[in-house]
Order: sequence, then structure tokens, then C-alpha cells
Amino acid sequence: MTTDVQEPKYAALRAQLESDIRAGLAPHDPLPSERRLMSTYGVSRMTVRQAIGLLAEDGLVYRVQGSGTFVADPTMISKSLSLTSFSEDIRARGMEPGSSSQQIERVEAEAEVAQDLGISPGVEVIHVERVRTADGSPMCIENVWLPAELVPADFGTQSVTSIYQTFEALGIEPDVAEQTIRATVVDAAQAALLDVPPHSPAFVVSRVTYTADARAIERGRSIYRADRYDFRLSVQRRRRP
Repeated sequence: MTTDVQEPKYAALRAQLESDIRAGLAPHDPLPSERRLMSTYGVSRMTVRQAIGLLAEDGLVYRVQGSGTFVADPTMISKSLSLTSFSEDIRARGMEPGSSSQQIERVEAEAEVAQDLGISPGVEVIHVERVRTADGSPMCIENVWLPAELVPADFGTQSVTSIYQTFEALGIEPDVAEQTIRATVVDAAQAALLDVPPHSPAFVVSRVTYTADARAIERGRSIYRADRYDFRLSVQRRRRP
């Protein structure tokens, strides 16, 4: 005897919306409003929100507070406010992360690096420099500094895939990060690494990552292609008392 298990309403709606997107909606086209989706498919607001949430997790749509939900550009990698690694961002888009070149060295911390990591200048750190790729296409030039005391002595003797996976294996859990983003253009050397014309627009992202007990474990500075990467932030106007 077999029992048919009915698909949850939110999963069915998610599948229907994905079909609608792939059938002809273009990047940045708006999805129907929650109210219209409720009326069209005879479902509750909670079901609509669950379905759209799944689409957002899969990178098929993005939400702009106060404006609605829009179809994501499949060529773009959108970075949210969540603390995630490059590898996690790329896999969330259904692509394979990688590195086209990589250099790992043990160096003495310069003043700026030492200040961000909360250590004394001259203390040994691990510097990782690499070009990160998505399905083989260069996306960013990544520079990361880690306190040498956090990682094994043989760290860097072989290629590093995901630094956050390395942290996980060591029992270190990133909790929060302070991050700044500014616009720039790439110089000739950076353009060659990223396979874009010189003076192409880019983002410089600086980040210091901490554990729950406020210990700095990572200092990063990355240059992202602006034609393939964007940053989506939800902001809310502060209410006056």
C-alpha cells in the first residue's frame, strides 16, 4: 500500500514562480505583488513569503524593501548582509568556486594589518593572495591575512580552497564582521588578472571577521568586478520619536 504525499503549497508555488521566471521574465523584472499572488493562486500570505524566500535563497530573485521582488540577473553574484565566504556565495548561485592563481606566505604583520587583527606589528601572519573564480571565470582578487597562531604550521603547503572551511575544521566559528565597500577602477595589472579592460569599474571590499568572543581571525581586502558582482542591502528609515 502506498500513500501519496502532497507537495507543500509553498514548494508548489515556488516551482510555479520559477517556471514563470524561466518562461520569459527578464533580469530585474518585478514579480507580481504578494496580494496578487495570493489572489491568483489562492494561497495565504505566509505561503507566498515562504515561496519567495526559497527563490531568494536559490539566487533566482532579490527583494528591495518597499519596492517588491525582482528577477535576479543570472550573470550577477549578489552579496547580502549575511556573513558568507566567496565559495558559499558562488555555490549558492549554482556555480563552482575556484582559484586561478594562489600565493601563500608567512610574513610579519605590517601596522595596518596588525591593528585590524589586534596583534603587535611584526607578529607572524599568513597572507593568502589569489584570483577567485566562478566556473573558471575570474571574479575577484582576494587578499587575506590570518594570525599565524590560529592555523597549523603546515598551513599553506598545499592549495587552500575555502578559508571558512579551514576555520570549521579547526573549530573556529566566524560570527560577525565589520565590512566597508567603496567604488574604484582597476589598473592594468588588476585588469589582466580579472580579464577586463583597464579602468573598468570595481568594488574594493575590506573586512575584518571576529568570533563570538570578539577575537579577530581574518583581515581581508578584495577587488570585485562590478560587472559581475553586486551588493544588496535592505535599509529602513529611522522613525522619529
